[in-house]
Amino acid sequence: MALTATIYHLEVALSDVDRGVYESLDLRLARHPSETMRYLLTRTFAYCLSHEDGIAFSKEGISSTEEPPVYVRDRTGLLLAWIEVGSPSAERLHKAAKAAKKVALFTFAPLALLRKEAASRVIHRVEDIELYRFDPAFLDALEPAIARNTKLEIVRSDGTLYVTVAGAVHESPLEQSTLIEP
Repeated sequence: MALTATIYHLEVALSDVDRGVYESLDLRLARHPSETMRYLLTRTFAYCLSHEDGIAFSKEGISSTEEPPVYVRDRTGLLLAWIEVGSPSAERLHKAAKAAKKVALFTFAPLALLRKEAASRVIHRVEDIELYRFDPAFLDALEPAIARNTKLEIVRSDGTLYVTVAGAVHESPLEQSTLIEP
């Protein structure tokens, strides 16, 4: 018998002070049996920290080879932003940069590993890809607090991410970098 996805219902009070975005989000995420909680949290934060009109999660879930995990489309269906999560291949990032004007990568992977992969082949507009990295220890600290029905407060201010779950505040810098070796 095949394992099925677990649905997570996350109610998010988002205050992205750095971008001036303040929203109440009611998210339902399907967690694939092979998906780690680190990845689910990173995918959730990618959605919240990129939130704008037209944002959505991939309809095919995390296994889609044709769609990003999170994307932004305009009212006509034109892909405006490809928002990648995890450790995508250089080929996938190349495809993303050709498909959308804006490409962002949210990850918890080591920068050296990402940069090595990015250097393995030419990536269209690699210098324009926005890279945001979460400390894995921060994501791991949040994991026990995330239940199938969870209320979160997410605040980004001055490059720091504050996440409140069940009255406990977790804080971490949101590292912003590039795929190009400095």
